[in-house]
Amino acid sequence: MPVVSVNPPDLPSPAARALAEALHAALADVWTAVDAPGPLDAAPPVPDYRAAPVPDDLSAGRAELIVEASDLPALRAALSSGADAVVIDFDDTFAPTPANVAAAWAALPEWLAADVPLLARPRALYAPQPGLTFAGRPARGALCDLAALLTARPGRVPHLYLPKLESVPQARAWATALRVAEGHLGLNPGTLRVCLQIETLPGLLHMDALLAELSEWAFGLNAGRWDYVFSLVKTTGADRAAPVPPRAGLGMDVDAMQAYAQALVDVCRARGAQAVGGTAAVSPDPRDPTPALEAVRADKAREAAQGFQGAWAGLPELLDAVREGLATPLLPAPDRPRDARAAAGPPRPRPTPGGRGARHAGPRAGRVRRVVRRAGRDHAERADRGHRHRGTRPRAAVAVGARGGAAGRRQRLRPRRVPDAAPRPAPRRHARSAPA
Repeated sequence: MPVVSVNPPDLPSPAARALAEALHAALADVWTAVDAPGPLDAAPPVPDYRAAPVPDDLSAGRAELIVEASDLPALRAALSSGADAVVIDFDDTFAPTPANVAAAWAALPEWLAADVPLLARPRALYAPQPGLTFAGRPARGALCDLAALLTARPGRVPHLYLPKLESVPQARAWATALRVAEGHLGLNPGTLRVCLQIETLPGLLHMDALLAELSEWAFGLNAGRWDYVFSLVKTTGADRAAPVPPRAGLGMDVDAMQAYAQALVDVCRARGAQAVGGTAAVSPDPRDPTPALEAVRADKAREAAQGFQGAWAGLPELLDAVREGLATPLLPAPDRPRDARAAAGPPRPRPTPGGRGARHAGPRAGRVRRVVRRAGRDHAERADRGHRHRGTRPRAAVAVGARGGAAGRRQRLRPRRVPDAAPRPAPRRHARSAPA
């Protein structure tokens, strides 16, 4: 098949290009610090602060529908879906090919004309925009997306989700970008509103400091839990004595994941911010959608019980289930009372046993590495018992990956047959260990 050459996209208007040029000039000297890996040590003390007010059009209990930025039919359907808000996504669901980028930028005026609360998620700061340069340096996709979003329809700017934040230099870069954009467009300081996505382990450890750096604009924190699972496996998996459980086994019912979510909610409560839950991403079977919808309701009811005030839906048919779950929070289990210290102020970092001295913010987040270690050990023991019974031995379960998260890949090697293995009795079921 012949290779089709596609010209790199240019910004959709002179106004967008002028703003992108101003943003790149303001951030020209920060990229070394921005591109450094997020730290795993304790966050420095944060002076007292309050988050920015939640926008009036983002009501509590809302179901936000996320849609990929270049999927124009899905975008038009989303705008008429009855969603409480629509999120146009240039990040995880978006493949930034030249054709997709050009289509997404071109669709922004139509999208911004809709009478629906709107949010947008630009690309992460590390993502380049191939084919564009400013002052001889490669363009950054995040700044190009921001320029296109803020200039597409004069008089209306969307709220923003800021993805993959994991260090104070990254938060400061976004603060500079927002300040420069407001000045360039003649907007009052603090006009723009953003929600920070906490979707990496370094981001979890430093989320209070990230929110503080952006408190002039940031109204909340969002639990980007699927990317967080990958970050947790990638960050802690390579040097562990026991394998990390399979990614599918790190659901939100696992203590480590509940600790992650609760730590996020506790920071929001302490700082007057809004906690936004994760994505309902299941696809219901049209012949019997009930199991999937019930699972979504239960997941959102759990989030509401923890203190989340909104959540994402990946499909229009999940919107009602998301709303219903958020409206009917599950009562906490009697043996798992909420830590009363969260109401007294921001959670303090706590050292975690073992590992590399990383600290986890939040009254319960100190469990994260301990609980995952226990889960990994239990998983390894169960796997070993099962393989002995079947006459096989697990060779390895390794986590490998390069800095930048998206380039990492986890690999599971095949079990090796043990010759002449004697038959063994079936393994007994063991009760799960009590939470640490």
